[in-house]
Amino acid sequence: MKKLLIVDDNADIRRQVVDILHGAGYYVEDAANAKEAIDKTILNSYDVVLLDAIMPGMKGIEAIKEIKQLRPKTKIVIITAFATIENAIDSIKRGAVDYLPKPFKIEELLNTVKRELQESIFETQLETGNMDFVLNTISNPIRRKLIKLINQKSMRFMELNSELALVDHTRLVFHLKQLKKSGIITQNNQRAYVITDKGIRVYRSMMILETYLITNS
Repeated sequence: MKKLLIVDDNADIRRQVVDILHGAGYYVEDAANAKEAIDKTILNSYDVVLLDAIMPGMKGIEAIKEIKQLRPKTKIVIITAFATIENAIDSIKRGAVDYLPKPFKIEELLNTVKRELQESIFETQLETGNMDFVLNTISNPIRRKLIKLINQKSMRFMELNSELALVDHTRLVFHLKQLKKSGIITQNNQRAYVITDKGIRVYRSMMILETYLITNS
């Protein structure tokens, strides 16, 4: 059974999230602040930590690095009522893999947890050398779509957002930042996103894997 940790200073939110995740079949623990979350992480290994960004004392976003140092394979999802581009980028730099804006729907919560758990399984099963780089990129559906779009032609931010039909622009910024950080895409002088040589290799690997899964399904 997958083990999750929800960290939020609001007891009602913690209780609600625990009930939802328990109902979905997960083992869930909770913590009221970042310090308690770190203490629990020392003693336990969690598959996913849902971490509120802003709490009294140590902020959740400040605890990301410590948790990742203790448990490098743990996926950290930041929960925030202030889903700005700056917060998203800062979370990525510190080690978070995604963010969940408040208020969130039950479906959003469950889909986010499911996605991160699937990424963990995918990485664990195929993790060999440089495969980490490829798998961390292509295991996210939004990033796969972005790679395919940008491989076809250079595209600006609003063109990409229109193609993906994302309501939350910060989510697109989040994933573009990941792809740039990995060296898969870059931006030209016109600020359009273009695929790199490394990105082309990742795209080809992704297509090979998709073809293999389809033909063997």
